[in-house]
Amino acid sequence: MRKILFLVALSVLLCLTVFSASAYENEEYYKGSEGTTINVFNWGEYISDTYEDGLVDVNAEFEKLTGIKVNYVTYESNEDMYPKIKNGGASYDIIIPSDYMIERMISEDMLLEIDVSSLPNYKYISEDYRNMYYDPESKFSVPYNVGMVGLIYNTKMVEERPTSWTALWDERYAGKILMIDNPRDAFAVAQKILGYSLNSTDEKELADVAQLLVEQKPLLQGYVMDEIFNKMESGEAAMVPYYVGDYVLMKQVNPDLDFVYPEEGVNIFVDAVCIPKGAQNYEAAVKYINFLLDPEIALSNALYIGYATPNTGVLEHPDYAEMRESKYLYPSEDEMPDVEYFRNLPQETLLMFSDLWNQIRIHGTDNTHIYIGFGVVAAVAVGFAVKKAITRRRREYWYDFPEA
Repeated sequence: MRKILFLVALSVLLCLTVFSASAYENEEYYKGSEGTTINVFNWGEYISDTYEDGLVDVNAEFEKLTGIKVNYVTYESNEDMYPKIKNGGASYDIIIPSDYMIERMISEDMLLEIDVSSLPNYKYISEDYRNMYYDPESKFSVPYNVGMVGLIYNTKMVEERPTSWTALWDERYAGKILMIDNPRDAFAVAQKILGYSLNSTDEKELADVAQLLVEQKPLLQGYVMDEIFNKMESGEAAMVPYYVGDYVLMKQVNPDLDFVYPEEGVNIFVDAVCIPKGAQNYEAAVKYINFLLDPEIALSNALYIGYATPNTGVLEHPDYAEMRESKYLYPSEDEMPDVEYFRNLPQETLLMFSDLWNQIRIHGTDNTHIYIGFGVVAAVAVGFAVKKAITRRRREYWYDFPEA
């Protein structure tokens, strides 16, 4: 037994030695900032931080290569990150917001320009993810991850494979349906059913959406975020709208789970790396972004996080073949759902979202309270549209990537 353990340990050591000995691209590029510090602000569990399962600790590798110390802090949502940057309460050199939040921060002059010609590894960013709507000239952000929202369901509890978001209103599953506990994603489901844009600012349309969510409420087991994992993995709930990357982790625990992109269409999102104004170490921040684009580093992140990648070096890597062939992360042209990005909405619409959502959550099926929200919008924002407040958990066993 001890011999076996020794051989296993030796093989792991050899793997790490081989990796450490392999040079990253443009190694000379990273010299000159030794002894400095970079402050990184990112989503929880949104970077590879282990040497297990063939992965690497990205921040440790960056420190080893550059001599730059990484102070790494996490947040739970775009809305948690935004005020910390806006109010200048802390100084960060790197942040990784989502598309609509990047659009907002650009409009409020909160980001520094990034000269992508100074990033040798920018060549690996697919043309499909350059000059995106939220950053039309690719001046303020570098794409990091791509994902979509779909419907997760338990094949043992749901009688037939759902094709529509309306499955979340099916009375046969009363008490077994979960709903995302934030206004932007919850409204998106109802907006797609009604044929409205995810970025509607029309008061009547938002009232229609709120009414539909009120009608759903008696069928729900509850509104959840982090609890989604335990409830779906344990078989306590039958279905929930959620993110494809997180479905993968749940599937590994409960093989009865499956995933579908509803026919009405879904939200697609891009998270990207930015440098906020007030950054204290711009030079190191640029080097850090370039390092994240290195194919070996980007591969480790892609395997760890589980979302689709905009990095062509990863897409062409043999170790990414299993994930690249996933019909969920990379649907074929025939299987690709209709997609729509969230946009940054006017302040009055964001307040309306928050007020209507609070009315739905507090007052249940008392419809009169829904419409009060239009006349009495809170003077202080209760909170803006929330995307993905979930703290992601570590992915494992990517080479058994689940399919239907």
